[in-house]
Amino acid sequence: DVQLQASGGGLVQAGGSLRLSCAASGFTLDKYAIGWFRQAPGKEREGVVCISSLDGRISYADSVKGRFTISSDNAKNTVYLQMNSLKPEDTAVYYCATDRLATTCLAYEYDDWGQGTLVTVSS
Repeated sequence: DVQLQASGGGLVQAGGSLRLSCAASGFTLDKYAIGWFRQAPGKEREGVVCISSLDGRISYADSVKGRFTISSDNAKNTVYLQMNSLKPEDTAVYYCATDRLATTCLAYEYDDWGQGTLVTVSS
């Protein structure tokens, strides 16, 4: 049974940093696509960064390139999202998601989702 547990959200001032964690169980990280998504109030869920199941290619949204970094610890079966230089527009609920076959960072390709963790960036 695939399960994802996201954590690490909180309130931070603009320019600050946070690290989100996504603990995975029921599957092996390096054999699945894994991604971080976010949804701000009144907006659609968008892909932040994803690792393709096909070739392990990492794709970042333009809005976070150079500021956010995805990493994984296969021994802990955990994925991290390091977020630096945070902006108020990064405020959203952040979700990790996985799928056996996803190759893009489009939310509809992902079947299994964690519960989300709220990130609030104050100006």
